[in-house]
Amino acid sequence: MTSAPPIARVLYVVSLFPCWSETFIVREIQTLIADGVDVRILSLKPACEKLVQWDAKALFERAHYPDLGMHGVLSATASVLRHPWTSLTCFAAIVADMWRTPTAMLKSLVALFRGLQQLRWLTAFDPQLIHAHWATYPSTVAWALARITGRHFSFTCHAHDIFLEHQLLARKIDEAALAVTISRFNVQWLSQRVGDGAASKLAVVHCGVDWRRIACELDGRNERHIVAVGRLDPIKGFDVLIEALHQLSLRNIEYRCTVIGEGPLRAALEAQTRACGIVERVAWVGALPQEAVQAALRDAAIFALPCQVAADGNRDGIPVALMEAMVAGCTVVSTDVSGIPELVEDQVTGLVVAARDPVAMADALQSLFADGGLRRRLAIAARSHVELQFDARAEARRLHHLMSEAVHAR
Repeated sequence: MTSAPPIARVLYVVSLFPCWSETFIVREIQTLIADGVDVRILSLKPACEKLVQWDAKALFERAHYPDLGMHGVLSATASVLRHPWTSLTCFAAIVADMWRTPTAMLKSLVALFRGLQQLRWLTAFDPQLIHAHWATYPSTVAWALARITGRHFSFTCHAHDIFLEHQLLARKIDEAALAVTISRFNVQWLSQRVGDGAASKLAVVHCGVDWRRIACELDGRNERHIVAVGRLDPIKGFDVLIEALHQLSLRNIEYRCTVIGEGPLRAALEAQTRACGIVERVAWVGALPQEAVQAALRDAAIFALPCQVAADGNRDGIPVALMEAMVAGCTVVSTDVSGIPELVEDQVTGLVVAARDPVAMADALQSLFADGGLRRRLAIAARSHVELQFDARAEARRLHHLMSEAVHAR
């Protein structure tokens, strides 16, 4: 049986392009383009990031953004008038599914209206597939645009978009040409909550890193330097990390920690750092360009990310920051939340502790300080594991193959 011919035109629908925390989408698109796919990007929000990675800048010419003025309103209205029945049934489906969550409903309606602005050039581009990242309003827009234009659609779901919200999720999984998620944990989660049919429909395609572009040198690292990278919000567990560091200080253990990232909890986390009396040991440096992040990962011996389930049920998928640290040669310590154990296997590719347990986190960090051989063994195995299972190029090519098979099977 021969493989389906590769599709050549794909439209990506995302909430915001570029987004500092979604470098995996950039890598995925770059690989498809390198393999000959014409990719266009529909961003549902205007570009607003102050920090734009260099590889995302190269894709700006492929991106389309909403017009927030009267011209955009007229364009969307014209699209509705050209496709009245399908457009109105999509709007009605959103209202019927989400009326109990008015904020999510309004976001989806606005996002669809913005998507409809783009219908003229989208139709001229004639994508063989409309693919969205996130199972919330980006995939809702992809679903609606596919219905209106008669194209196929697919989407990738990650974390908060399934753990917190189920926006038309069962319907989108059922109607998609291809439904993708980033971990086996997510498949199990969705099967339990959406139905057993989800397991048979969902394909696992990991987010990954381009390890070929990240040098790994194990020697010459600062053995007492810990780095953590991530958005400063509850699911990352930085409050637990601070308490773990406080425990190390109480044990008279020397260390320094660099935390890279921004977010709503920064003020509270800095206050906690002051209350623990470890201000001199912990640097909150904010969001940094990728080059500066890589420099920190080359210097530090240990990477810590104590992910946890937030009070509202939100949690990480498999943090790409962990993959980048593993490829760069850091020894990682994380938790058993969500799909993380698929990346970090305890005592094999890193250390895994229970979530919300600062003493266990402190014990793990202390054990790595004390045992350079353990650090080295775990770091070597970690890079090898990412190269084999979380290679961004290989995963993007697998996605392209799945897209092609799905389009030609319909």
